[in-house]
Amino acid sequence: MECWHMSGAGNDFMVVDARGRQMDFPKMAKELCARSGADGFMAVGEAQDADFRLHFYNSDGSRGEMCGNGARCVCRFAYDHGIAGPQMTVLTDAGLVPGRRLDETQYQVLLNLPTVTDLGRKTGVAYVELGDPGLPHAVLEQPGLKWEDRDALRQRARALRIDPAFPKGANVNFYTWLEPGHIRILTFERGVEDFTLACGTGTGSTAVVLYLRGELPDGALVAENPGGVLRVKIFGAPGAIEAVQLEGPTQIIQKYEL
Repeated sequence: MECWHMSGAGNDFMVVDARGRQMDFPKMAKELCARSGADGFMAVGEAQDADFRLHFYNSDGSRGEMCGNGARCVCRFAYDHGIAGPQMTVLTDAGLVPGRRLDETQYQVLLNLPTVTDLGRKTGVAYVELGDPGLPHAVLEQPGLKWEDRDALRQRARALRIDPAFPKGANVNFYTWLEPGHIRILTFERGVEDFTLACGTGTGSTAVVLYLRGELPDGALVAENPGGVLRVKIFGAPGAIEAVQLEGPTQIIQKYEL
């Protein structure tokens, strides 16, 4: 069986086609991610009401509801393997995710819609859940944020990750404005328990918060992650968001035979 090591703007995953196979996904996630240093593990499964099923696991073997960059990568995996066409629907734990191939490397997905939006969950910290069950994200502004601030922010990120204000725990997203509609963002992810090079749902959740605050009048956000640029477009009125679209690069780093 072949395993692909893939990256979505630096957010990297080990990906396998598990259709018709019995596998210990948590064990594979821990072993394969330890082998490659990847952030997560994804297995493609069969689905009745979608082109395929996404089983997503963090590097520590815990199951995740969804992953935006992972969904984009698995869409490329599915297209390249003939599992789906250039437009596809992915069944995730958080709900259905439509995906689309833009070109050989650029893929776009519609993230699960926000089911919880609390702009004042903690002082200076907003909270968003995407999908049902929701993927939890804390969002806070960090003026002047730079990539080298990771070490200085790690203790605060770990504290927010397990703060009682977030019963599920939370991914923690720090951002700073570079110009209107353009931010720099750094995400501390559950399951990885550290900062990653990019987070699609984190970028999407941050865009939702900014849109609800009236800071993204056209709903368009360019987000510079340490691993690359992601673009989010929000459709619908602030009180009735209809779609959260995530777009960015995908890359095949290496192919393994298991």
